Amino acid sequence: MPPSTQPSYAIPADPDRLAALLQSVALGDRQALRGIYDLTATKLFGLALRITGRRDWAEDVVQESFVSIWHHAGDYRPHLAAPMTWMTAIVRNRALDCLRRAAAARVSQTVELDEDLGEWLADDAAGPAELADASQQARALNRCLQRLEQPQRQAIVLAYLQDLSHAELAKRLRVPLGTVKSWVRRGLERLRSCMEAAT
Repeated sequence: MPPSTQPSYAIPADPDRLAALLQSVALGDRQALRGIYDLTATKLFGLALRITGRRDWAEDVVQESFVSIWHHAGDYRPHLAAPMTWMTAIVRNRALDCLRRAAAARVSQTVELDEDLGEWLADDAAGPAELADASQQARALNRCLQRLEQPQRQAIVLAYLQDLSHAELAKRLRVPLGTVKSWVRRGLERLRSCMEAAT
């Protein structure tokens, strides 16, 4: 049952009453635990809410705290602390644990995002510098191609852009095989010289 459904008590719970209830809880009395809950849940929930800042987290903290009270009621020592002080410490610790878990989850997500970004940035795609360099080379290649004689340029473009063999080029251009080989060879020589001069 959420603590928010409980009535608010203006008068603090009697320490002796709470201590007696804790002794009963230590003996396995579930009704005693219910009695402690009724007397303290609203105040403990308020503390959890102040620490965590979230109602759903605060409700979880209070639930976990009462599970802890159930299991550790036998550890309570009246001469060391008042019952409310002891239970408040449990809630505070649970609330801080909740915040630490939430922070750890955020860090984990951030690390995962960083790893994903690292993988994306480390892929085989060219970076800005490589793209700029490739763009410069492409412009230089285009200028050099324009300087070739039209048959040489056409033969080279068809050979490399459409991956045609010399025989296929000869058939496509309707010229002898020897002529195609000559166009490609001379065209490549001129391209090489032009590109070397451009770099």
